[in-house]
Amino acid sequence: MKVAFQGKRLWWWEGQAPRLPEPALTLPEGLEVHRVPEDAALPAGVQSLGLREAYGVLPREAWLRAGRAWQWLCWREAHRHCGACGERLEAGEGTGRKCPACGLEVFPAASTAVIVLIRREGELLLARSPHFQPGVYSAVAGFTEPGESLEQAVHREVMEELGVRIHRLTYFSSQPWPFPNGLMAGFKAEYLDGELRPDPSEIEDARWFSLDHLPGLPGELSIARWLLEDALGRGMTPSGV
Repeated sequence: MKVAFQGKRLWWWEGQAPRLPEPALTLPEGLEVHRVPEDAALPAGVQSLGLREAYGVLPREAWLRAGRAWQWLCWREAHRHCGACGERLEAGEGTGRKCPACGLEVFPAASTAVIVLIRREGELLLARSPHFQPGVYSAVAGFTEPGESLEQAVHREVMEELGVRIHRLTYFSSQPWPFPNGLMAGFKAEYLDGELRPDPSEIEDARWFSLDHLPGLPGELSIARWLLEDALGRGMTPSGV
């Protein structure tokens, strides 16, 4: 199996693979990840796609495989040299990299984030970032911080971004998020108390929406949409389930 990237764009083909440079790395399952030169011409029969636009074009498993390959490639390219002394890293134990000078070892990791859909009687609390498409609202999300659990991160993010407290927190599912190297852990919760006060540095707008009158929703690509479909009784299959 082969996956190829030119810059941030995926090369997608069906059938025989085009001629490619030597693999930049090979994943543990044997998937070869190739880095194509920026000035290379696009071969006949090959599409050049961003990962987001590739969703719905590629078969689901092929898209997940490409996302996994991209996360590994980004990690490897960001860890060519030791962060402690600057020496070039070498192959280490397992999938890790090791510094031959000072002995520092690093291993592939993802940036973990949490997302939570908050509910009260017949309503969902949704917010929008200035970066969203016009009219689209979603569940609130944020990155975990060192030293906290996923559950602690959920409570902190909700209080910081919305000014409310939640309870009855339950795990929903998770999703690898290759933009560029995230892992999203999804939760559901019920509103407890507090006045809604969105943080203007993070949230453009936040409000309660009736289940019968929801705004524009995130695309089917994301766990945010899976959470919303679950709340509406139209469950979508989470990644890996």
